[in-house]
Amino acid sequence: MNKLLAAGLLSAVILCCACDNRRTTDTTKDSETRNVTLLPINESQHKGIVVTTDGLAEEPANQEAIADAAIAAPAEESYQRIIENRFLRASENPLSTFSIDVDAASYSNLRRMLQDGFLPPADAVRIEEMVNYFRYDYATPTDNHPFAIHTEISDAPWNGKHKLVMIGLQGKKISTENLPPANLVFLVDVSGSMESEDKLGLVKASLKMLAGELRKNDKVSIVVYAGAAGVVLEPTSDKRKIVDALERLSAGGSTAGSAGLRLAYKTARENFSREGNNRVIICTDGDFNVGESSDEAMERLIEKERESGVFLTVLGFGTGNYQDAKMQVLAGKGNGNHAYIDGIMEAKKVLVNEFGGTLFTIAKDVKLQVEFNPAKVRGYRLIGYENRMLADEDFNDDKKDAGELGSGHTVTALYEVIPAGVKSGFLDKPPVDALKYSVKKPAAAGQVSSGNFADELLTIKFRYKDPAGDSSRLIVHPVKDIGSGIAATSDNFRFAAAVAEFGLLLRDSEFRSGASYRQVLELGKQSKGNDDEGYRAEFLKMVETAALLSVTKEKSSTGPASQH
Repeated sequence: MNKLLAAGLLSAVILCCACDNRRTTDTTKDSETRNVTLLPINESQHKGIVVTTDGLAEEPANQEAIADAAIAAPAEESYQRIIENRFLRASENPLSTFSIDVDAASYSNLRRMLQDGFLPPADAVRIEEMVNYFRYDYATPTDNHPFAIHTEISDAPWNGKHKLVMIGLQGKKISTENLPPANLVFLVDVSGSMESEDKLGLVKASLKMLAGELRKNDKVSIVVYAGAAGVVLEPTSDKRKIVDALERLSAGGSTAGSAGLRLAYKTARENFSREGNNRVIICTDGDFNVGESSDEAMERLIEKERESGVFLTVLGFGTGNYQDAKMQVLAGKGNGNHAYIDGIMEAKKVLVNEFGGTLFTIAKDVKLQVEFNPAKVRGYRLIGYENRMLADEDFNDDKKDAGELGSGHTVTALYEVIPAGVKSGFLDKPPVDALKYSVKKPAAAGQVSSGNFADELLTIKFRYKDPAGDSSRLIVHPVKDIGSGIAATSDNFRFAAAVAEFGLLLRDSEFRSGASYRQVLELGKQSKGNDDEGYRAEFLKMVETAALLSVTKEKSSTGPASQH
């Protein structure tokens, strides 16, 4: 082994922090949904890279072949367009309002791409879902509210002039035996596009595991759809009958997704449990092509059906034609959550380890509104949550739908803040013309317009409803900046920051500043904490893989002539 070459490759990996991770699209920039072409590295070439257990990259077996990275046949997958949240001036836009998001589908989907030798398209990278894939060690609630609130502030790792604000929610943990009875409808896509082991085969294995977790007072129905929809199992608590019905499923035909959804909701309503958890669990690749198949039509259908009090869980499967954008519509409009199942271990995580959080809601329509103090904050931006943003007036509107929080779930949000008095290229833009009919006078640094809140950086307001309620409850939580250095922060803060920084790199974000894979690895290793399930160790391997693929892509794009 040529140790010099190995060291050189490692240096290239850890110093690569600004490579282009974007993929080309076959639609215009104005499109809401992008069909992306994933460009994989040939498997035999990818095997040439070896990452050792201590994170050191050894010499590739065929470095030239890797650098030239052959392009395999394109695979079509659709992702909703993401326009990153920008920095806003606190003096002009002091309020930031959004819905919580407990989904984690983006993270497991990215893992699949990286393991297959792909760098993901930017629109597949939803940073909030990456951060929320992990559990954080937040204290549980001690009052009558269903969740506890935790905040922490320190320097932003990728930009030392900026601050990073972490907001964490910890849902009340309800033991499985004390959870309400479940009325579940498994809605299974058995169309021709599902005919592979990583689709229908994995669906069967996943739902069998879930059936194993059910209790005597839980009931399951199974509805399938292809060219048409039908009930293949009436409500039962008999696990043997559930497994037998799943075993008999086979794929073929077109995809009447809307007909399947209607029948599944109808079945759930007919067996509605007033005191229980009523939920449709759809398993699909999202490739609907019969009936209402557009995002707008599916939104109208789901919005109408959710009025019945039936919640929705969307489980995505498969590769090649995976329709992530459609999954986001279903989950977002159906009072539900969205997970991508890339293997049996992810199915175990979602449906066994996190059984309560995935299937049992403890608070619905959870909204956050942050008011920034312009005397302390010059500018801010919410990292991620682009498809969860709300108008400021939506916060007090109980008719406005928002996200749901499950038993034991954690939710984490991060703001990057530019302190008052700090110059920034993100905000130092040409000014707009003076107003003719009104005058807006921003507060100066250190000046508070009213009240005695000079030590407060921001105030967070939360609204939520009980699962069966129609009126929201309000919680107000002011936050002070006590000036902690990042070394003094919790593992929660540092690990969440590492995951967010990784997302900035994968997106090739214009806000990545000094982000680097090396820094992500250092932060992640320092804050790994108690990792019994191994998810954080797996994250570090993903970072190493992405760093190697980034070097490979950079070499491929520059070409032999530009290499020295």
